[in-house]
Amino acid sequence: MKITFEKFVIGASIAIGVSALATVPAQAGTLTGATIGGTAASDYLVYDSNATNTFVIPNSQANVQKVLDGSSGNPTGNVELRASSEQVGFDFSKNTTLTGQIGGKSITLSSLTATDWFSTGSGLSTSYGAQNFANTWFNQFYNAAGLTANESAIKLALSLPSLTPSSFIRQQAFNAFFGIGGFQRSSDPNISYVNQNDTTGDIQIGLAGHYNLKDYYAPLLGSFGNFLKDGFQASEVVKVTYNDKTDFLYSFSATASGLTNSAGLGADGKSHSGNYEVTIKGVPPTAVPEPSVILGLLGVAGVFATQRKLKKASI
Repeated sequence: MKITFEKFVIGASIAIGVSALATVPAQAGTLTGATIGGTAASDYLVYDSNATNTFVIPNSQANVQKVLDGSSGNPTGNVELRASSEQVGFDFSKNTTLTGQIGGKSITLSSLTATDWFSTGSGLSTSYGAQNFANTWFNQFYNAAGLTANESAIKLALSLPSLTPSSFIRQQAFNAFFGIGGFQRSSDPNISYVNQNDTTGDIQIGLAGHYNLKDYYAPLLGSFGNFLKDGFQASEVVKVTYNDKTDFLYSFSATASGLTNSAGLGADGKSHSGNYEVTIKGVPPTAVPEPSVILGLLGVAGVFATQRKLKKASI
């Protein structure tokens, strides 16, 4: 069979176009269309950053979107949800949310309420030992803070018998933490980025916090503060709703951000020094052809159309 040069070129063009279409990476990346909402929609702060500091800038949708451009290797500014959580008279029934689009799907990140922490299925319980998220999280926090390893010393400091069970020590620590508003203090996440892996669909969320949390809690927790592990790490908690599923996300391991809140409102020289990354399984975004590939395929289609016209003209 005789193959003309024109047919060979057309066939090669089709093969190249299909191959390119198959290898074009999916387009995803970072959160877009970021908006603030919730039942306490005005209770947030926006922090921008330079090479060393984070600092408060005016609240606006443009600024919210602007500061969410970091990554685990380069944390930048952040948005603090429910920023008044440490103030007297804080209303723990309300929340602040950050909503946007990532990979073509909606995602909502929220501060936590008392219901999120203390719900037992039949009501709310602020007691140690209740079957709720507060107890699940606090037991992990207690271990991360190094209190488990120091229980013997804690008993001496509290003048407790040596046979006092560990559960009693944890209960006293829980009560102390609750008493200083520790759960409220852990409910105002600072979101620094929301990124998606184009291939796996995994969504990474950066939470800005203290690289050494002992600096923050030691002065607040009385006798327990003396036994916190130096350098212990714990993020605040963020509530994430994505693809019809809701999770409470947090981490006990940080990397140094290279930043501190050392200028302007709320500056303490220690906040935002740690980057805590949490991850959820996301839906891989749909592959979108590059414009050049589309133009190439349109060119091939044009060749076919021209060939048909020439055949008709020759009849």
